[in-house]
Amino acid sequence: MSKITAAITAVGAYLPDFVLSNKVLETMVDTNDEWITSRTGIKERRILKKEGAGTSYLAIKAAENLLERKQIDPKEIDLVIVATATPDLLVASTAVYVASEIGATNAFAYDLQAACSSFLYGMSTASAYIESGRYKKVLLIGADKMSSIIDYTDRTTCIIFGDGAGAALFEPNTEGLGFQDEYLRSDGAGREFLKIEAGGSILPPSVETVENGQHFVHQDGRTVFKFAVSNMADVAEKIMQRNNLSHEDVAWLVPHQANLRIIDATANRMNLPDEKVLKNIHRYGNTTSATLPLLLSDFESQFKKGDNLIFAAFGGGFTWGSVYLKWAYNS
Repeated sequence: MSKITAAITAVGAYLPDFVLSNKVLETMVDTNDEWITSRTGIKERRILKKEGAGTSYLAIKAAENLLERKQIDPKEIDLVIVATATPDLLVASTAVYVASEIGATNAFAYDLQAACSSFLYGMSTASAYIESGRYKKVLLIGADKMSSIIDYTDRTTCIIFGDGAGAALFEPNTEGLGFQDEYLRSDGAGREFLKIEAGGSILPPSVETVENGQHFVHQDGRTVFKFAVSNMADVAEKIMQRNNLSHEDVAWLVPHQANLRIIDATANRMNLPDEKVLKNIHRYGNTTSATLPLLLSDFESQFKKGDNLIFAAFGGGFTWGSVYLKWAYNS
């Protein structure tokens, strides 16, 4: 019997209509288009303006897009994982609600949180479930409404983040395609450098925490950048070496879209030409858990069956890692 591997067999995406451009940000904070573009590579980002809609809205839309493109019955799905740093509610899992809303009534569901590495970690989890033989269809959704936790008077964070969602369906493969290897890392010393101070069990919400702006994302940009540049490049290089891959063997780098300079540093370490590096950061900014699946959706038509894809991400906590995957279909 052939070994079962976990392959991505369909992708989907959703982005809100409202575009927050650098020009608009110039009217909100002390910044300008040239400064933002030169330091991040971002030109615009999407913001969910629909009243009463949270991360689940984005996730549902992305899942529905995948189901429509794949033409599958949601009742066939065994498991729904929502990778997110911005759940709708504390305690109640966003994924459970998403599964019910898309009609995945035979699935169980839960959230996975590892900041910007959430989808990457979710790939490991989804693949393990498939390779165990226990489940046949695992839907992994990366979704974040970052605008809900951003202070739009703080130019160090408001220029970076956007809202969006992407989805990938994992199914068994017996051709040796799909998930090949992973190298995932974490370091708790990093949690002081990128965090929301209040709202958790250490510092519950209060009038004072709201007045002090402690429910917004705060980051030490220089420290996060330094760690991200070195660690994303390190793990991408490591997984290539471990699998005896040269730069010629790699068809595509699928990097987390946090900063163009981090992406370029990772590609340089891998000795990859720019045309093999997937980028949409200029259009969407950093959508946190959604960056990797949004790349898959945007560039799906360029992938060929058997292509070697290297995924790399870095997130708060700190969390980071790389995944090696062989693409399983021609679109």
